[in-house]
Amino acid sequence: MSYGQGGPPSQWDPWKPQSQQPWNSGGGNSQSPDWAALAEASETRHKRRRLLFIGGGAIATVAIGTAVAVAVVSANGSNQAAGGPSSQVPATADLPSPTGAVPSFAPTSAPPPLDPKDFISNVKKDRAPLAPDVLFPGTQLTMGETVYKKGPTADTRDCASAAKATLPKVLTDNGCSRLLRVTYTKDDVAVTVGVAVFDTEAQAAKAKQQADTRSIIKSLAGGGVKEFCDGAVCRSTTNSYGRYAYFTLSGFTSAKDVTEQDKAVFTTGNDLAEFTFRQIRRRGEAQASAAANE
Repeated sequence: MSYGQGGPPSQWDPWKPQSQQPWNSGGGNSQSPDWAALAEASETRHKRRRLLFIGGGAIATVAIGTAVAVAVVSANGSNQAAGGPSSQVPATADLPSPTGAVPSFAPTSAPPPLDPKDFISNVKKDRAPLAPDVLFPGTQLTMGETVYKKGPTADTRDCASAAKATLPKVLTDNGCSRLLRVTYTKDDVAVTVGVAVFDTEAQAAKAKQQADTRSIIKSLAGGGVKEFCDGAVCRSTTNSYGRYAYFTLSGFTSAKDVTEQDKAVFTTGNDLAEFTFRQIRRRGEAQASAAANE
C-alpha cells in the first residue's frame, strides 16, 4: 500500500501543533474533515483551559493568603518581642534635637516633720501662753459618758507651798518654777490636778522618779467644793511628759477614806490624769504646727 510521499499518514493530535487532521471526502482515498472529532477536541481544549485557570487562581489566592498571614505573624512577633503596643517610637535621628542648654536641678528633699514633744521639752521652745484656764478650759469636762464639773483653779511660783509631805522637797530640788492646780467634781468625788513646770524634760522626769507614795499635792477646795483629802485617806498618781510633771489627788468630799472598792474614785483620778496628758501633748502639737507654717 502506498502512502504518497514516503510514509504513513501522520496521526492528528489536537495538542501537537504539527499534527494534521485527516480529511475524508466520503469515498475512496479522498478524505473529508471529521467534524465530530473537531468539535470534541475543541471542547476538550476549553475544559482543560478552564481547569488551568481555576487552578492557577486558587494557587494565587493561597499565595496571597499566605503572604498576609506571614505579614500578620511577623508584625505580631515584633510587637511581642518589643513588649509593648504596635505604635513605634521614632528613631533618635527622627526626633527634633533640643536647642539651648538643658536645665539641671539640684536634688531636694522634704524637711522632716516637726516633733511636737520637742516644743514642750525645753523652756526655750515652749513659748505658748500658759495658765490653768489654758490647760483646763471651759466649765466642765466630758470623758466618755461622764461629765465632770470644773471647780477652783490656782497658779503659784512657789511650788513647795502647794505640795505636802515629801513632794515639796522633790519639786524644789529639781527646779520647779511654777505649779498650776485645778479641781473637778462628780457627785461626792473630787480630784485636784497639779501640773509642775520645769525648764527641761530631764528635770521633770527626775522629779517623777524621786516622788514616792507620800509625795502629794494639796487639794484645792472653794467655789462650792468642800474640803477633801484633809486627814482622810485619798488616792494619788504621779507622771510626767515633756518638761511637765503632773499629779492627781482624788477623794470624797464627805471626808471618808478611799478604799480599793471605791471604783468611782479611781476612775475619776484616771480620767483627769489622761486629760492632763492630752492637754500637754496638744500644747506641743499646736506649737509644732505653728512653727511648720511660718
